[in-house]
Amino acid sequence: MCGIVGYIGSEQAAPILLDGLAKLEYRGYDSAGLAVYDGNDIEIVKAKGRLQALRDLTGDGKGLKGTLGIGHTRWATHGEPSVSNAHPHFNKDKTITVVHNGIIENYQPLKEKLVAKGYLFVSDTDTEVVAHLLDYYYNGNPLQAVEKVMHRVQGSYALGVLFKDCPDKMYAVRKDSPLIVGASAEGNFIASDVPAILKYTREVYFIENREICELSRNGICFYNEDMEVISKETKTIEWDVEAAEKGGYEHFMLKEIYEQPKAVLDTISPRIKDDRIVIDELNMSDEDIKNLKRIYIIGCGSAYHVGVTGKYVIEKITRIPVEVDLASEFRYRNPILEKDSMVIIISQSGETADSLAALRKSQELGVKVLGVVNVVGSTIAREADNVLYTWAGPEISVATTKAYSTQLAALYLLAILFGDVRGMISKEEYGELIHELQCLPDKIQEILGDKERIQWFASKYANAKDVFFLGRGADYATALEGSLKLKEISYIHSEAYAAGELKHGTISLIEDNVLTVAVVTQPDLYEKMISNIVEVRTRGGYIFTLTNKGNCVMEDTSDFTVYIPKTHSCFTPSLAVVPLQLFGYYVSVAKGLDVDKPRNLAKSVTVE
Repeated sequence: MCGIVGYIGSEQAAPILLDGLAKLEYRGYDSAGLAVYDGNDIEIVKAKGRLQALRDLTGDGKGLKGTLGIGHTRWATHGEPSVSNAHPHFNKDKTITVVHNGIIENYQPLKEKLVAKGYLFVSDTDTEVVAHLLDYYYNGNPLQAVEKVMHRVQGSYALGVLFKDCPDKMYAVRKDSPLIVGASAEGNFIASDVPAILKYTREVYFIENREICELSRNGICFYNEDMEVISKETKTIEWDVEAAEKGGYEHFMLKEIYEQPKAVLDTISPRIKDDRIVIDELNMSDEDIKNLKRIYIIGCGSAYHVGVTGKYVIEKITRIPVEVDLASEFRYRNPILEKDSMVIIISQSGETADSLAALRKSQELGVKVLGVVNVVGSTIAREADNVLYTWAGPEISVATTKAYSTQLAALYLLAILFGDVRGMISKEEYGELIHELQCLPDKIQEILGDKERIQWFASKYANAKDVFFLGRGADYATALEGSLKLKEISYIHSEAYAAGELKHGTISLIEDNVLTVAVVTQPDLYEKMISNIVEVRTRGGYIFTLTNKGNCVMEDTSDFTVYIPKTHSCFTPSLAVVPLQLFGYYVSVAKGLDVDKPRNLAKSVTVE
C-alpha cells in the first residue's frame, strides 16, 4: 500500500525522497507527492499517476530546495486517485503537513467535529483529518500535539509530520502500519520499508505501536505513549543494495523466479544439521509437538495457497488435523480454537493487515502463534510468539514467486520435524524426505533451464479470454496459485477448480479452444485426472498438462505437456508452480503489460 519516506540532514531532501519513493513503488500507488521545508515555508508538490510525473514537476527534485522533507506514494482508500487527494496534506494555515499510511476508521465523526469548528477540507481523504486535528491541538509543542492526535484517532496509521515552527525537526508515529527509522552521518530517515533508505544507511530502528519519534539532523529521540523517553537498539540490515535491483533481468518478477533455487536453499540449509531438522526458533519441546491437537494455517492470497498445500502435506506426514483460513475471514467467523493447538500465520511482508488481525485474535483466544515471514523486524515477526523466517531476500515484484517457494519450504520443514517427533514416519522415510527436500533447489534450477517451450506456448495464448486450472489433492492448491499468477499480471479471467467438481457445474463453462491447465503430479490420482481431462477435451477444450517426468501417458489426452523432475509427492508443489509462474509471466510480457506493478494491486496490503 502507501509508501512513506522522510529525510532530515545536510543534503538536499527532494532527490533523496524521490529515490526512496522509487524503491517503494512495488507497494502499489496511484499518486505521489513531496513536502520540502526550506527554512521559511513548506512547499508541497503532488501528481496523479506514476512517480515520473512528480519527477517532471520538480526537475528530479532540483526544483525543491531544503534539507528537510517528507514524501508519499498513495494507494486510494478514501477518495479517488487525484492531485487533491494525494499526500502530503496541509492544515488550514499550511504550517503543518502530514503523510499517512493506513486508514483512520473514525475519520467521519472527527471530520464533522472539525467542520463545526470552522475547518475546511479540500480532499476526500481520511488523512486530511489528521492534519487539521494536529492544528486543533497544537499549542507550540509538536510532541504534545502528536500524542493527543494518537489518542484520538482509531484505525491504523504510520505518520510523518512537519511543523513550520520546527525547521530542524521531523516527527513520526505508528500503529499497525509499518514504519522504520534510519540513522546515518549525513542525516536521519523515516520510511515504510528498508529498500527506501538502504542506499543511504544500513542502521535502522523498528518502531513499535504507539511510539513517537522525533528526528533532528544530528539525533533521534523515541517516546512511548506516556511521553516517556525510551531507548532503542539499531538493527544492521545485511542485504546488498543490488539485491533490490533487477540485475540485468527485464523485470523483477523474472529475476525473482530465477532466484528461487537460492532462496529455497537459504531457507532449508540452516535448519538441516547432520541430516536432522533442527528449528531452534520454533521454541517447542518434543512434548509440545506430541501434544498438538490441531494446526490452523492463516494467510491471504498466495500465502493462503501455501496454507492449502501445507494442509495436504502436514496431515499426510504428521496426521495432525489442519484447518486453513483466509485471514480476511478468520476473525469474523467467531473462530473456535482447540486447546493444545497452534496457529501459523504466513505473510511475506509481515505487515499484512488481515493476517496481523488474525494473529492478535488467536492470541486473545489463548493459542500461540508461529509467524512464517520474510521481513526481519516486521510487525508479525515481532508480535508472533515465535517466528520462522523465510530467507527469500527482498521481493520487489507485486506477484510473489520466491517468497511463495520459501514459505512452502518452511512448511515442509515443520511437517517432517513434527512427523518424526510424533513417530508417524519411519527412519527410512525421514531420510528420504530430507534428501528430496535438499534436492529441490537443483530441480527448480533444472525447470528454469527449459523455459523456451513455456515462453512459446504463452505467446500462443496471450489473447485468451478465459483459462481454467484443474487439480486434485495438493495439485488443487498449485492450481489455485497458478490461476492467481495468471490473472493478477495478465488480466485474463482465470479460475481454479478441484477437478472432481467439474461435473457439479463447472464443465458448462468449457467451450471450443478454451484453455484448461491440468496439474497432474500425484501418482495415486493420475487415473482420476485423466478422466477429468477427457471430459474437458471431448467438449472442445484445449489441454495444457503439467506432470512428472515419465508420466508420458498424459500426452495421449493432452495438447501440450510440460514435465517436472521426479520428487516425493509431498514436494511436487514446489516444482509444479515454477512453470505456472513462467507461463503467467510470459503471457503478461506478450501482452505488453507492466509485469512488476499490475493495476489495482499492492505488494504489502497494510489495510483491510
